[in-house]
Amino acid sequence: MKSRRVLLQSAAALVALSLAGPVAAQSAGPMPVVATFSILGDMVKRIGGKHIALTTLVGPDGNTHIYKPTPAAARSVSEAKVLFVNGLEFEGWLDRLIAASDFKGIRVVATQGIEPIAYEEGEGHDDHDKHDDHGKKHAEEKHHDKHDHGKHDDHGKKHAEEKHHGKHDHDKHDDHHAGHDHGAFDPHAWQSLKLAVTYVDNITAAFAKADPANAATFYGNRAVYVAEIEALDREIRENMARLPSSRRTVVTSHDAFQYFGRDYGLTFLAPQGLSTESEAAAQDVARLIVQMRKEKISAVFIENITDSRLLEQIAKETGASVGGTLYPGALSGPNGPAPTYLDMMKHNYRTLVEALGVS
Repeated sequence: MKSRRVLLQSAAALVALSLAGPVAAQSAGPMPVVATFSILGDMVKRIGGKHIALTTLVGPDGNTHIYKPTPAAARSVSEAKVLFVNGLEFEGWLDRLIAASDFKGIRVVATQGIEPIAYEEGEGHDDHDKHDDHGKKHAEEKHHDKHDHGKHDDHGKKHAEEKHHGKHDHDKHDDHHAGHDHGAFDPHAWQSLKLAVTYVDNITAAFAKADPANAATFYGNRAVYVAEIEALDREIRENMARLPSSRRTVVTSHDAFQYFGRDYGLTFLAPQGLSTESEAAAQDVARLIVQMRKEKISAVFIENITDSRLLEQIAKETGASVGGTLYPGALSGPNGPAPTYLDMMKHNYRTLVEALGVS
């Protein structure tokens, strides 16, 4: 009888131990991850899947250029194991947020390894015809050569990105931002589907390092996602190739589509520079109106993250029509036309094709 009681007690103990393992594993939960804005967040979600708990700081239809971090954002960053950022000075508020949050995780610059389009204040505004030359000025490898994903714990130091731009102090942006001052390079690299593959590769490598047990899943997700990206790139190229040269100039609210233009042979003009933080200069607006009349540009496109009134006024002044809404730097909500990155790129190109009269 005593031996039977001992056996029962031992069996109960084994059952308890077997249950304790899974419970402990479940309590750990998915890896806490933060992405700075909705487009990057969607890419992160596609790779991380169920293995991550994602917080996106600037959500759908949000303007990252003018975002002001909240205490809740600081808490999310402080708890994150991995923080994904665009880089190229897109998130001018980032260093202040990290300092406030005492972030101890891994910071991943999604644009690492990308050769960005160079941007100089006034270029493309003093002479809009020079936009196609942007792609000839690249220096991203030097820009990122000191970024090591595994060495981002010391966030009090200046990043390689800041060293590259010496005179750009993020903490001073609010004091003397001139609207066109957004660094020496165009940060909107996600507007190139080819460069999006680099984003995805950086995200995948970071997850594989942070959670090696699930690395195979992350790389499997990458393979599926990259195939979709490349298929959409081919689709857009085929459709854009049908545009006549006289229908290849596009007017948008701010300078966010230079990578798209470079990839598909379009010229994008805008009254505002790379950022939307300041109003467009009167001389830039006047110059754009003159050029639109001269070149008989017939359509302008508003954006989901900017006030449409300026573009509507330009359309009225020039007789152009409003060709639709483009999504330059933020997704739509789940019920909108651009709830994911690929949906956004598809919507943008189809809106352009329809308005530019490609049958």
